[in-house]
Amino acid sequence: MAGKMDMASDDGLAAAKNGYRLSAASPTLPAGKAAAYRFAITGPDGKPVTEFSVEQTKRLHFYAIRSDLTGFQHIHPTMAPDGTWTAPLTALQPGTWRMYASFTPDSGPGKVQGFVLSTTATVPGSASRVTLPKASGTTTTVDGYTVTVNVTGRPMAGMAQPLTVTVTKDGRPVSDLEPYLDTHARLTAFHAGDQALAHLHPETEVSGDRGGPSLTFHAELPKAGDWRLFLQFQTAGTLHTAAITMNVG
Repeated sequence: MAGKMDMASDDGLAAAKNGYRLSAASPTLPAGKAAAYRFAITGPDGKPVTEFSVEQTKRLHFYAIRSDLTGFQHIHPTMAPDGTWTAPLTALQPGTWRMYASFTPDSGPGKVQGFVLSTTATVPGSASRVTLPKASGTTTTVDGYTVTVNVTGRPMAGMAQPLTVTVTKDGRPVSDLEPYLDTHARLTAFHAGDQALAHLHPETEVSGDRGGPSLTFHAELPKAGDWRLFLQFQTAGTLHTAAITMNVG
């Protein structure tokens, strides 16, 4: 996979790395309504980067999540000729949000190197913190689907382990998962302590236009503690997002 990163050494919490920087047009966003978040990626020469490699069908993946790990959004923004990206965010609740850009430059000194850069944005208003669900189980539900996460043994920080996700509905295995971004599901994790981001890369090959019910991911979470996992999968043209908390020792 082009631009695949070593997430053990790149947690996505910095706004700049190796001369590349994520710069936002504004540090604040309105509450309770859709908003356009504009930003640019500048290179070591200080100029906006406009050439990006395609990774999982997109030149840049953008994520937004509140400090309590609620309100997850995964967006594919559009870029203007001058290098300005626009991410169309749905309504945000008041609080502090972290915005991530995951990309691989297709020119310059960072060519073929994957980056995740992030910065924070404030949404004014009275913020009510949501308590993260405890990592007490391996099953969650979304839109009528049941998602079960299994790891062999206790997940340990920095240790690569296979992680299997199984999708069922009404007690029956789901085998009509449609390709989404060149995979049958995408799994993104955020650390509850500091919002570090990790991609859990799929190992199940996409074959044909249907997949499931079980999918395997390469899981290597770099820090101990609770992680909030967001699984995105598509059926009948509809994208579903399931969330579950997993503890790493």
